[in-house]
Amino acid sequence: MTDTSQTAERAKIHEGKEADHHPYFRPRDAATLILVDRSGAVPKVLVGKRHDKVVFMPGKFVFPGGRVDKDDYRVPCAAPITAELEANLAKGSPKTPASRAKSLAIAAIREACEETGLCLGRKIQDKFEGKAKLEGAWKPFADAGLLPDPSSLFLIARAITPPGRVKRFDTRFFTADASAITHHVEGVIHADAELVELVWVELGSKPLADLHPMTRNVLNELHTRLATGPLRHDAPVPFFHFYGGKMQKDILS
Repeated sequence: MTDTSQTAERAKIHEGKEADHHPYFRPRDAATLILVDRSGAVPKVLVGKRHDKVVFMPGKFVFPGGRVDKDDYRVPCAAPITAELEANLAKGSPKTPASRAKSLAIAAIREACEETGLCLGRKIQDKFEGKAKLEGAWKPFADAGLLPDPSSLFLIARAITPPGRVKRFDTRFFTADASAITHHVEGVIHADAELVELVWVELGSKPLADLHPMTRNVLNELHTRLATGPLRHDAPVPFFHFYGGKMQKDILS
């Protein structure tokens, strides 16, 4: 057996043990933001190319996203999430309380700014006060005199990582129009960053064919909704999860 084959075999064995050892690992809340440019005849979405040397999905195109931070629900906002978005986030079992719904939407905005430098926010009157309240990952907002603004977000789908994985996420996929971008932080994308390139690509184009299968499912949902006209909060929201070793698609209610 070659070294490559041995490495692959060890990976399979490790994966099997990992699945046996963590069959009911609890998923952690996460959020992803898909930014859409609808100024042309064919909608475009923003994807970032991951560095070739990162462990997870090297060289792949991805949407910005990540885990919800414990302080996301405390961050002051320029506007609340809409009642319709809050209601959609509350669907499913168990019900998602309002504070958790806010943290999911805010996490999507924070991750997008951290990974792409594009910020969805609104100018605040008292810039000094904003700086005092926005720290750490929120410093770009404070420096620009912005508060995050989740009022333009729509929920497209929810998906949970299959059982048996050491890292599992309960991810809400949001979308927002590119017109909601109010600030651009320079220098976030570079050769040594997690994302080395940002590209606006038309729906159905080649870079999107190489996405993670679950992300492609969500993107297909977005494509379908965009084809019917302006995004609406009252559209069905799919929930992708695994049961009996197979992926299931339900509608949140």
